[in-house]
Amino acid sequence: MRAMNNVFGKITTLENVLGFFHDGMTLMFGGFGGVGSPPTIIDGILEKGVRCLTLIGNDTGFPHIGIGKLVSQERAAKVIASHIGSNPFAGKMMHDGRLEVEFSPQGILAERIRAGGVGLPAILTDIGVDEKIVAKDKPIFSLNGKEYLVETALTAEVSIIYAKKADEYGNLIYDKSARNTNPLVAMAGEITIAEVEEIVPLGSLDPEEIITPGVFVDYVIPTKGVNWKWAWE
Repeated sequence: MRAMNNVFGKITTLENVLGFFHDGMTLMFGGFGGVGSPPTIIDGILEKGVRCLTLIGNDTGFPHIGIGKLVSQERAAKVIASHIGSNPFAGKMMHDGRLEVEFSPQGILAERIRAGGVGLPAILTDIGVDEKIVAKDKPIFSLNGKEYLVETALTAEVSIIYAKKADEYGNLIYDKSARNTNPLVAMAGEITIAEVEEIVPLGSLDPEEIITPGVFVDYVIPTKGVNWKWAWE
């Protein structure tokens, strides 16, 4: 994948990262009800026509907001999320057998993503261990006389996230609640692509502000509709 001409090779364009998206892939996304989801990347995936996706994230957005666009246009074959209630298309497709949905409690989902990001294969939890629906087909592990469900870690071929600012190394800061699951999702992708509102020169970000270190970010693209300049210009 050829990035634009910059020293660190992370800052590029949507067109240059679209090659990472393909039918049948596993895609993890940041965001909560659309807030903090990367709109330019999602629109690019739609325009490319990618289908049969396995989507991993907090929810299925709204019909025309965030990841909900992909769900509503039936680009997903499976969703792993904490809820789908804000997108009626997701519920209808699940009911009709056209969308497989794996529900995971929000905190457990976040921890499964975090575990994937730090290289752990699974986590243990007592949440749902006595509930047949929750515990169905999940291994049970006994530790110190107590039983726990084994919840597998989550990773993806590509993670897509949204941030307020990035520097040329890919260090990121977020805008208030848009931070939500983005820092965890950034860690759990084999390739992580950040869509950002502003690209700034090295040294412009206060180290104490940085939430996602650039080591987790492979590519940075500017979001559409925002005035920005390449940091090295």
